[in-house]
Amino acid sequence: MQKQLLYVSRVMAFLVLGMLLLAHTVPTASADDDAEFLNRSSKAFTSVVKKVMPAVVHIRVEKTVKSAGGFNGGDDFYNNPFFEQFFGPQFRQQPRQFKQQGQGSGFIISKDGQILTNNHVVEGADTITVILSDNQKVKARLIGADPQTDIALLKIDDGDNLPIVPLGDSDALEVGEWVIAIGNPFGLSQTVTVGVVSAKGRNQVGINDYENFIQTDAAINPGNSGGPLLNIHGEVVGINSALYTRTGGYMGIGFAIPVNMVKTVEAQLKAKGKVTRGWIGVAIQNVDENLAKSFNLQKAEGILVSEVQQGSPSEKAGLKQGDVILRLNGKPLDDVSDLRNQISLLPPGSKAVLQIVRDGKTQDTEITIAEQPANFSKIAKGEGDTATGLRQFGLTMQDLTPELAEQFGYKRDQGIIIKGVEPGSTAAMAGLKPGLLVEEVNREKVRNLQELDKVLQKSAGSKRILLRVRNGDFSQYVVLTTE
Repeated sequence: MQKQLLYVSRVMAFLVLGMLLLAHTVPTASADDDAEFLNRSSKAFTSVVKKVMPAVVHIRVEKTVKSAGGFNGGDDFYNNPFFEQFFGPQFRQQPRQFKQQGQGSGFIISKDGQILTNNHVVEGADTITVILSDNQKVKARLIGADPQTDIALLKIDDGDNLPIVPLGDSDALEVGEWVIAIGNPFGLSQTVTVGVVSAKGRNQVGINDYENFIQTDAAINPGNSGGPLLNIHGEVVGINSALYTRTGGYMGIGFAIPVNMVKTVEAQLKAKGKVTRGWIGVAIQNVDENLAKSFNLQKAEGILVSEVQQGSPSEKAGLKQGDVILRLNGKPLDDVSDLRNQISLLPPGSKAVLQIVRDGKTQDTEITIAEQPANFSKIAKGEGDTATGLRQFGLTMQDLTPELAEQFGYKRDQGIIIKGVEPGSTAAMAGLKPGLLVEEVNREKVRNLQELDKVLQKSAGSKRILLRVRNGDFSQYVVLTTE
């Protein structure tokens, strides 16, 4: 028995000694190892930035605008409608012209000097100056722009063997991936910020007509617009376009246009200077659980056809109200925005196959894509006479969505929001800007575009309109006239 215990003790001692020796031979993470890992990660970002930075540019623009009071400040007192009521329109001060400057970012995509940026960076510009990474200032011209996606293509005429940044694949991008933003926030050239992809496919944000944004927490501020959003391989995956903010600065939510959408638009701008979009002529809406039950669908999926426009490709293809579209060319559709975006990218005259559900049965329907009508934006938004009634003054309006109400600090149903102001228009001369809220038209409350239509119909043909416009905590009456 004693011999057995002695044998077991010797075996245990041998095992303990072996474990101690093994512990000394297996490497363990140290502070130096951790520091080296972080250093390698840092060098990876540095490598991307060094490679891409020379192709990122600073864009400065100058445009001529007219001032005629309103919210511009200096002439508000004398141009107030109160004085015009008593002293007549001749009391109003004459418009004054002045130069307005703006800035943004962009990036070079061809050695001969083609540059991508946002449309809103260069829209209405008289002159466009591009500042290269070596601080060289060169003039650029606008090849073409697409306001519906907020993409613009510029060209440096004397460009020769310029550094470029490659375009990647935004479809391959995944939520959680590292991304790098480079631009000129607040005029601070060549600023680099790092973050992750927070979400993909963001739409109904209320910024562009066609939205499929990449959301990121990489810091994006005013001046970053038009700059590249890069993956860790130094490829452009998006164009930084907008930020969600209540302060005017970074709050952790930025939006970038996916580069795969950019590629299609850029090719058309390069070839024709404009974008021609596909169109099938249907009014559509997302399918929720209640609609799914009403149309005998097994689950809430697809896009419901609520109206088929007469003479449209959809009518010719046999689509009907109540059809539910599930797939386009074999690809499942996420929502209304997904279908609109994909149809718009198809060339007019091409064929497409829609998988639809009708009366509980699935079938394929071939449709011939037509060219989008020139007044498509008006039709799609249900603006009707609104486009004619206010566009003569240079205003584009849209309903106040919950997202826009939260973004600008308004209450739901408080009014309708100004989406766009045509440079040099009556509205621009009155100081109206996108984001301001129109609460009354001709002293009648308006809460949506339909109510606006009714008010404008009462004054059809009038060359004068009275608006009550809210800017933050205060509102003011503004008179627009084409006289």
